[in-house]
Amino acid sequence: MTSSTTHVLRLLRWGRTLARYGALQGVEKDPLTPPFARRLVRLARFGLPQPAEPDYAAALQQLGPAAIKLGQALATRPDLVGEKAAHNLFALQDSLPPAPFPLIRKAVEQALEAPLETLFSSFDEVPVGAASIAQVHRAVTTEGREVAVKVLRPGIEDMFAEALETYEWAAAHLEAHAGDEAKRLRPKTVIAHFRQWTRRELDLQREAASASELKENMVAEDGFYVPEIDWRRTARRVLTLEWLDGIKLSKRDDLIAAGHNPRDLAGILVRAFLRQAVIDGFFHADLHQGNLFALPDGRLAAIDFGIMGRIDRRARLWLAEILYGLITGNYARVAEIHFEAQYVPAHHNSEEFATALRAVGEPIRGLPVKDISVGRMLEGLFSITRDFDMPVQPHLLLLQKTMVMEEGVATFLDPDINMWEQAEPFLKEWIRSELGPEAYAADRIVHVTRALRKIPDLIDRLDHYFPAPGGAPPGIPEVKVEVNKLPRVRIRDLVVAILAAAASAAAVLLLR
Repeated sequence: MTSSTTHVLRLLRWGRTLARYGALQGVEKDPLTPPFARRLVRLARFGLPQPAEPDYAAALQQLGPAAIKLGQALATRPDLVGEKAAHNLFALQDSLPPAPFPLIRKAVEQALEAPLETLFSSFDEVPVGAASIAQVHRAVTTEGREVAVKVLRPGIEDMFAEALETYEWAAAHLEAHAGDEAKRLRPKTVIAHFRQWTRRELDLQREAASASELKENMVAEDGFYVPEIDWRRTARRVLTLEWLDGIKLSKRDDLIAAGHNPRDLAGILVRAFLRQAVIDGFFHADLHQGNLFALPDGRLAAIDFGIMGRIDRRARLWLAEILYGLITGNYARVAEIHFEAQYVPAHHNSEEFATALRAVGEPIRGLPVKDISVGRMLEGLFSITRDFDMPVQPHLLLLQKTMVMEEGVATFLDPDINMWEQAEPFLKEWIRSELGPEAYAADRIVHVTRALRKIPDLIDRLDHYFPAPGGAPPGIPEVKVEVNKLPRVRIRDLVVAILAAAASAAAVLLLR
């Protein structure tokens, strides 16, 4: 177990790097920062010149893989880090210098338990991309298929384990000493989700399974493509998948030159995301431009399935109704949903909550995305969460992050796209199919069927606990004894008893 001294020293070392980029200024100036944290910040920046504008992304880039991933998680939490910091963190580049090829070769051969030459006829030593957790090499299998081979960086698990332990220690102390606001923001829960998130990313076989599941789900969306997995060459530390020849969505001019219509690609992206999040409840949660490609046939392809999100059916229904309510201006229904979902404490008023939602929703209805201040909208929404004592909903954090990211990519492709208009017919049809009379009848049939299936087991258990007369031998009668509480023996009583016994023995001797 790492000592508190080690955690503090580790935080101070990281703090020096953060302070060099001005990334601790907000923490030090925030009146809600607990005194012990403020003292650590002042100690960390002692003697360092402070830049005019903090650069959080550059600071975390210097701290390494775990800090990069934490920064990407915090980019989804402007309520926790502030709007400016969140905006800066969205620019965080998940890239580092590649690991030496001999180490990568050894990792592949150990993971796949075979020499490299028996698996691949060629294997490029220079990676096509090197991220904080893994790097990707282009290769050709012995069967002649072009593939991308993703390999975990050597020693990456130990680096994350060390950092996560200190993150958890810091979050626990922050929540314990920073007052009610810190408890509402639930930093311990944020770090717990971050641990879960990174654990998934560090298991490439699980990432392969996620890609396979997403591919099955997206059969109905012809324009969205997920590459095939080569399971023979996939293990916990190595993932091999189909090589895609496409153009990254970040290269808009190249897309146009190749004959792609950015507006069509934006529409595919929006429909694919809505199908994943709302219909299937299983979505790609890292839809940035570097993970999206336009294929020569006009389809949109995704890669990097390490971060996936799930939402159960009940939460998806609430989500769909909330989005549709904002689109149509039905703020009263949106407020009701929040209270039904217990997102808002019951002591608040539903009508007041609906009015607060109207203040945020009305200014953006009908406007193209380019005319909407996303920062202002988020500021208004997080202000509502504070005013109405709404605890953070951890299962929606990834969805929130992905929605903002996906909107940014769609807007880059088509600045005039209106996300609300794109979403309205899709959500309207899905809500009708899920909440209409047919869906209600189907749900009742399923509910009743499941209840009927439980009856035989219930009868068996009743028979076990309440057998029929003669079904078991009668029990032997037991003598009823009244049980009283035993007196508690005290030292004083014990001493008195010993003295009394000694006195009795002395008297007997004297009488002789």
